[in-house]
Amino acid sequence: MKILYISPENTVGTLSLWKKAHEKRGNQCDFITLYPTRHDYDPGYCLNLPLVSSSSFYLNFRHKYYQYHKGSEESHKEKEGFPPVWKPNSYIEEKYFHFRDWLWHFKVEKAIKELDLLKYDIYHIEWGLEFYRDGRFVSKLAERGKHIVCGYHGQDLRTRGVIEEIDRASELNVTSELDLLEKHPNIKYLFLPFDTRLYQPNYELNDKIRICHSPTNRHFKGSDTIIPICEQIAKEENIEFVLIENKPTTEAMKIKQSCDILIDQVHNRGGWGYGMNSVEAMSMGLVCVTELIPKYEEFIPDHPFVNVSGDTLYKTLKGLVKDRKRLKDIKKLSRDWVVKYHDLHNTVKTLYRYYEEIKWL
Repeated sequence: MKILYISPENTVGTLSLWKKAHEKRGNQCDFITLYPTRHDYDPGYCLNLPLVSSSSFYLNFRHKYYQYHKGSEESHKEKEGFPPVWKPNSYIEEKYFHFRDWLWHFKVEKAIKELDLLKYDIYHIEWGLEFYRDGRFVSKLAERGKHIVCGYHGQDLRTRGVIEEIDRASELNVTSELDLLEKHPNIKYLFLPFDTRLYQPNYELNDKIRICHSPTNRHFKGSDTIIPICEQIAKEENIEFVLIENKPTTEAMKIKQSCDILIDQVHNRGGWGYGMNSVEAMSMGLVCVTELIPKYEEFIPDHPFVNVSGDTLYKTLKGLVKDRKRLKDIKKLSRDWVVKYHDLHNTVKTLYRYYEEIKWL
């Protein structure tokens, strides 16, 4: 079986993990990205397309554009609909995507031909986006009887919405974000895959406990609440607060591995619970502190997370750093739990079960 992943970028290295897992099962797997990631993950075959990137300049410009058209209070607001559907916000935006599709087609069509991108059996369309905003490539695949999977990861479904042509062609939709199960009538949960063998866990504590926070987006992670509280506790207790931000991946992982506690997020602004940040930390044996709503606690009842809110973070952390035995116990539970649910070879079993359920195997 031949499997192709199409993704804007290899954001946290997940595409490389899926490739490894599929190939271990004897299948061919490749991935193609539209532009390089800011981090040093393998981009696969990267088209390096214009008018899009992961640079701060591009992301800030895009954010300002949506603030202008939606209003500053509405730019992060979740869209209505089941599923929510993407529509251009203005005539100019509509013409922009028409122009971009035309501009991109020179590189894209060449790649389709040279890489024989029509030869695959299953196509995973990450973020619900393919090469063209009008979904023409996926429509062509559907006409040829190819199998389409859409993977949604957060804001793509919350604030953008599905691309109708792609959504119609998709036979399977998957997500690792629990709240997205309530955003689409036909979507299944899939734990984030991670190679848990990458890191040897450390269950010992530093003499001076190290608490880290590693936001990719301060707004979505609730960093405006987390950072001042951690700085205050660092003045009051024998701890060190480490903010991991804008670092190369290797350096960021090394710093994270030297810590005892990771604070993932509060306020649930960018989805519920936790993400790859916590998965990485737990594989290293860190204690992960995050906000879990009751529905998430019901979904993963055996979880090792220390559950907080913006209001309880200060008091919970104060108690946690004084209880070294509890910290060491949670460290061990964290590693065991992440192997059970997130190890890539366990996660891929679930994906192949979904394949079997729709008669692809």
